[in-house]
Formats: sequence, C-alpha cells, structure tokens
Amino acid sequence: MLSVEPIPAFNDNYIWLITYRDRDAAFVVDPGDAVPVQRALEERGLRLEGILVTHHHFDHIGGLEALRDTWNPVVYGPDNPEIAGIDHTLGAGDRIEVLDHLFEVLAVPGHTLDHIAYFHPADDTPLLFCGDTLFAGGCGRLFEGTPAMMHQSLQALAALPASTRVYCAHEYTLANLAFAAAVEPGNEQLVERIARARESRERGAPTVPSNIALERETNPFLRC
Repeated sequence: MLSVEPIPAFNDNYIWLITYRDRDAAFVVDPGDAVPVQRALEERGLRLEGILVTHHHFDHIGGLEALRDTWNPVVYGPDNPEIAGIDHTLGAGDRIEVLDHLFEVLAVPGHTLDHIAYFHPADDTPLLFCGDTLFAGGCGRLFEGTPAMMHQSLQALAALPASTRVYCAHEYTLANLAFAAAVEPGNEQLVERIARARESRERGAPTVPSNIALERETNPFLRC
C-alpha cells in the first residue's frame, strides 16, 4: 500500500508526499513551495520521481521550477498554458502510474476550470487527491467555474467508495465545520467530528485526510 504524508507549507497548505515501501522514489502533489519538499526528501533519503498538479493556482505550483531543476521529475497536470513545466497533460478518464500504482484522473471543475483530481482505486483503501475541490467539511471557492459545475464535481466525488481517503490541500477544517454546524446543528456526527478536529489542532496535528463516508455524513456540500 502507498504511504502518504503531509508536508506543511505556507500558512495552511498541505503538499502530499507519496512513497511505497522501501523504495527511495517519491511523488508529491501540488508543490506550492519547493523548500519544505526539498527538506522532506533530504530527511527521508528520497529522490523526487514525479509531481502531480491539480490546478494552476500559485500556492499549488510555485515550487515546480525549482524542483524540476533539482530532480528532473516527470510532471503531470491539467492542460493549462498557465502551468509551466507540465510533461504530460491530463484530462478526465486518463490513467497514470504512480510508483507502479494505477491512478485515474477525474475532471472536477468549479474552483477553477482546469481542476483535476487523482484517484487510486485500491480494494482496501482508495486514495483521492482533490486539491481545492473537496475539503474536510467543505469545498473550494468558485474562482472560475459555476455553482452547477462545482455541484456536479462534488457529486462525482461523493459517489466514490465510502472508504476512500480524502487528501485535500488546505487545513480549513475547523472553519468549515463551524459553518456546517450552523447549517445542520442537529447533526450528532458533526458535533463529534468538531471535537476530534479541535483536539487534533490543539496537538498541532492535521485534521486530514478524512474519508468519503465522513464527508457524506458531515459535509453540507455533499448533503444538498
């Protein structure tokens, strides 16, 4: 099974580090800053084999140039000329291999028009890297797409297997859940989730990944 670790960046971003067993190769998802990625690779004795990009916002691609210069990784991402350095442009239905594991590409426009997500359909615990489309307890703001686009994208993600781990790109969980509680104050699962999230943040721990089952129970944008 693939291992996934968060690399904190900026104030609330997560760059996801993907490794497999004792291999020295790694992939990262949405490297907005090269410095923490370089540090994480050096600390673990890893080499950067590939990069997955979900969309063109700078806090997701700002480290691309430096990482390419240092490691020459293969870079996958959406077909958007605003993203310099993509080796393989991807769209809905495409498939790629990440450390010998199959990933499917999903088109999830809304936050941006070019937004894609990466889904690994493992039998036991599928993985979803969804950038700024689906957050823990919420969803991304609409910068370019329409509400209808975002709703369709979120419904597609909600239909993924319940055990799918959701790796979003920001630590927005407590703010998202506060809004969710205002919308649905009688949701007991939501009350419990807020308590767990607060405890995690008090320890300095991430509140993500979540999973699709939990999002269906507590995320108002998957319950409408």
